[in-house]
Amino acid sequence: MAGLDVTALFEARGDGHYGEAVTQRDHALQCAGLASRAGGDDELVLAALLHDLAHLAVPEGRETAERHHGHRGAALVAPFVPARVAWIIEHHVAAKRYLCAVDPVYLERLSPASVHSLAVQGGPLHREEAMAVAAHPWFPDALNVRRWDEEAKDPQAKTPPLSAWVPLLERYFGPQTLRRA
Repeated sequence: MAGLDVTALFEARGDGHYGEAVTQRDHALQCAGLASRAGGDDELVLAALLHDLAHLAVPEGRETAERHHGHRGAALVAPFVPARVAWIIEHHVAAKRYLCAVDPVYLERLSPASVHSLAVQGGPLHREEAMAVAAHPWFPDALNVRRWDEEAKDPQAKTPPLSAWVPLLERYFGPQTLRRA
């Protein structure tokens, strides 16, 4: 099976904005950096880096509660990564909806773009949905990625460049066109 050139997607479309003060690339790099600094293992860091990859691969995709960028991103990476990585990517949207259902402070701190996407994605989870998703053993990882996702919107943040993540990407996706500096 041929690999997936993730760095080419970031190079081609990573400069785009999505309603936040940072680019898609900067958002991904900040999220991966937060995961790494928190001591996340390689799978968790990879999920943090790629949680919004679908926005780069299918930028015109229309979000719905049933079919959002988490689903699309998970499908894109699933042939290449451990199941846990794809699951976290798919469920980082459910994690936002869960946090908004159980933590009013989290909901109050959402950026305007996140408030908008929350409405499009179905709003806070209902009690039964929240209980079901929270029972999954990887759900705490999805919650971590979601928290880093919201935090990773700082236009002043300093992060390692995309090239710093090439070895991790190549381990799962094969050769990348962007090489380490």
